[in-house]
Order: sequence, then structure tokens, then C-alpha cells
Amino acid sequence: MKTFKAQALRFGTEMIAEDVTEVDFRSRPFTIKADDKAVEADTVIIATGATAKLIGLPNESKLMGRGVSTCATCDGFFFKDQNIMVVGGGDSAMEEANYLSRLGRQVQVVHRRDALRASKIMQERALKNPKIEFIWDTGVEDVLDPAKGKVTSVRLKNLKTGAQSEVPVDGLFIAIGHLPNTALFQGQIDLHPNEYIKVVPGTTETSVPGVFAAGDVADFTYRQAVTAAGTGCMAALEAERYLEAHHSGH
Repeated sequence: MKTFKAQALRFGTEMIAEDVTEVDFRSRPFTIKADDKAVEADTVIIATGATAKLIGLPNESKLMGRGVSTCATCDGFFFKDQNIMVVGGGDSAMEEANYLSRLGRQVQVVHRRDALRASKIMQERALKNPKIEFIWDTGVEDVLDPAKGKVTSVRLKNLKTGAQSEVPVDGLFIAIGHLPNTALFQGQIDLHPNEYIKVVPGTTETSVPGVFAAGDVADFTYRQAVTAAGTGCMAALEAERYLEAHHSGH
């Protein structure tokens, strides 16, 4: 990332290390505010990404990257022949469980209900997998052990009986969905019902001409670094073409 940044700076990019607090796409040029700074732009690329939903336990964030993960393809390799737990019941949870079963010794899937939300084909694949075990009607109460600096076990609670248990695990993968970082743009550009930015298929164009969206903020299907980088390149080319078409006399 440092190399990418150095390259961008070499070509004259101005970097402002501030969080954007407000945008105005209703009038042109567009206005982007970051605390007390305001920047005007003829074109904007939104690349604010999506944030993985977490359970909300204090130890979960303390052990993030030390056994707790939200990305099987990123971190699965570190748990070869170890005990892995996946939290969730949707397609992404089943996809992660199946992927991790090829690496880990055993994969346990913990789900709050007694049936999966995942599509039938994803369910069947996971249920037939001999290395995947399901723990139904159960929530994660705590992740241990921050004192040891790594995940050693997970405390579970059966939501029907209230019974608690502690299960030794090496890795905890949380797959309960993502939230796109789009609160800033609500009411200004068209969003899908799941709050991801709507783009014209095959492009990065949003509902506002001159505003483009790249990466996970507009992608709820692939969510990979390589696909995000690809749409980033597309957005840059589309923004450049937009400027050329609208500023040909300048």
C-alpha cells in the first residue's frame, strides 16, 4: 500500500488524511467536506468499502487478527489442521465453512436458529461435508483468551435451554454479513435495498453522472481485494473519460 501511495503522490495526487463527514452531489461542482475542510470536485470516486458485522463482544475486537477473523480466504491458511469455528447461517458462512474444511482439522458452524438461511445448494454442500459439524440454536457469549494473546476457546450459550459450554478452538470466523459504508450518501445517490451503491452493470457509474463507485461499497457478490482493485481501475478510467467529455474546451 505504501508503494501504491508513493506512486500516486509521484503523479501529483494531493492526499488529505481526514474522514469525510458530508457530501453534496446535488449541485456542481460536487462538495466533499472533511471536518473543517471543504473540497470541490467535478468528478468523485466513492471507495468507502464495507464493514464486516461483528457479534459485539469486547474480546472479539481484542483478538481480531489473533484467531478472530472475518475473512476465510485471507486467514484460513493460518489454521491448517486446527479446530475452527464459523458463526453464521447464510451463504457466506457456508462458503467459508466449506473452504475452511479443506484446511482445518474440524469446522464447527454455530447458528442462532435451528435452520440455515443459506441457499439450498450451499446448505446441502455444507451438511454433507464430513468435516463440518453444526451447533444449532446457539449464540457466542465470549471469546477467550485475551490474556494469552490468542483464541483458545469460545463460550457458547444454547438460546433455547440457556445452557452454557466452553469449546476449545484455534480460530473463530465471523460470517454474519457486511454493512456497506454508505450512510454518507443516503438520499443523494441510488442504493440497493441492502444499502450497497447501485451501479450500471459492467460499469462503476452511479445514478449521479460524474460520481462513480468502486470496490466493496458497490459489490456484495465477490468482496475480494483483487475485484475491488479492478473496479478501482475501471472507475479511474471512467472518471477520466467523463472529465474529457465535459471539459473538452478547458
